[in-house]
Amino acid sequence: MTTYKVLGFLFLIVMISCNQSQKNTSKDVQTNSQQEMEITKAQGIITKVSSKNFEDTYNTLVEIITNNPNLKIIAQLDHQANAASVDLELNPTRVIMFGNPKLGTPLMQNSQITGLDLPQKILIWQDDNGVVNVSYNDPEFLKLRHEITGKEDVLTIVSKALDNLSKGATGI
Repeated sequence: MTTYKVLGFLFLIVMISCNQSQKNTSKDVQTNSQQEMEITKAQGIITKVSSKNFEDTYNTLVEIITNNPNLKIIAQLDHQANAASVDLELNPTRVIMFGNPKLGTPLMQNSQITGLDLPQKILIWQDDNGVVNVSYNDPEFLKLRHEITGKEDVLTIVSKALDNLSKGATGI
């Protein structure tokens, strides 16, 4: 009977060890998978520093988009105001959503999930040092993310438009 107890005890230790090894392996796979999916701060995002203060940068961008007959502002989000509404603080942070269906629609026809990233968005944000930034999704990243094919002409137009809009807003 003592031999059986020792064997049973050894079996139990082996089982616990194997189970712990499987847990570690599953956890490692999950961690590796998450790391592969993470987007670094700079990956897929173009950010430009503004030479203007926050309000001037934001208002200039709104004015440029409003005065462009090819673009339409869809929505404006004030994340700082939303944070304040629940008694939280956030540096000035606003998003302008805008689009041109003549350009966005062909991209969605090519890959309908592109609609997750359209209409276009530009984020105007001020960091803790008071630096005002303008950020937007790089159309080349969207091309890869949504596997858009054969629409290089449209993506080039969108890239140039976003570059011009951000240059106008930042004054650089």
